[in-house]
Amino acid sequence: MPRKTIIKKITPDLVAVGSVALDILHTATVTTRKILGGSAIHFSNAASLFCSVGIVGTVGEDYPHERIRFLHERGVDFSGLEVGAGKTFLWEGRYSDDFSSRETIRTELGVFAEFNPKIPSHFRKPRVLFLAAIAPQLQLSVLNQVDDVRLVALDTFKLWIDTRQDTLIEILESKTTSGTPKVHLVFVNDDEVRWLTGERNLLKGARIIQEMGPKWVVVKKGEHGSFLLSEKGLFMVPPYPVEEVVDPTGAGDAFAGGMLGYLASQSRFYDSTFRRALGWGSVIGSFYVEGFGPDGLKNISKTALSARYREYQKMTQVP
Repeated sequence: MPRKTIIKKITPDLVAVGSVALDILHTATVTTRKILGGSAIHFSNAASLFCSVGIVGTVGEDYPHERIRFLHERGVDFSGLEVGAGKTFLWEGRYSDDFSSRETIRTELGVFAEFNPKIPSHFRKPRVLFLAAIAPQLQLSVLNQVDDVRLVALDTFKLWIDTRQDTLIEILESKTTSGTPKVHLVFVNDDEVRWLTGERNLLKGARIIQEMGPKWVVVKKGEHGSFLLSEKGLFMVPPYPVEEVVDPTGAGDAFAGGMLGYLASQSRFYDSTFRRALGWGSVIGSFYVEGFGPDGLKNISKTALSARYREYQKMTQVP
């Protein structure tokens, strides 16, 4: 009898749990067809440039799987992507002429309305876990399915702060059996800091979040850059200047993907490692806004990435 081949599934360096969607975008000059969207896709598009990535999400029977072939080719593991009976999450939005604001035209949750993350067995001990801005009770469910994760990062947005703030704070304050925080890093934008803490001063607000448990707080300020608050103090970075913005959708998730992807590729997490990671997040985000959906980063070369990072270093170096 022929010997049965056993294929061992390898744990990705980084696992991302979030939405996988289709978007229709309206800008001053372009209306797109349905393009790839969702936090897990934007995040993994960036993170997979640095490390191995696994995705947990759900799509409908209408999802164009052939369009994510480039992520398969980068080694992204889609073992955690479920296909449900129904349609894929669809978001349609319109941006103002200068991209300073956007309005939602329609949101059709489809199968995402029933999303209940199930973490594959080989996804349960990654070095880094990213909980995208899904409902806090789902984030809590994921935390209960994983073990021995070196770095857990969490994102959120206004809806959950307004409607599920108690659960969100419970997650931020949660501890392991050994007494260490379950969540190590939090991504928030400037408005989310104010909504979550009631503090108008961003630095004071970030410290309040840090006191809940997370060791690192990253505050994203859009076109004004971002800052990292850690036990070592404050580190601020500007954005990489982009002459023409095409589409800012997904740039925040790509920023997180660039940062966490770089961290997952490193053997140890020093404060200097986090500072470099923040720089990589800024550079990745600059590429992302130069194309629709994932296109700004889809075919980027490592040479182009490294060149822009070196330029960024020169721009931000204080003599």
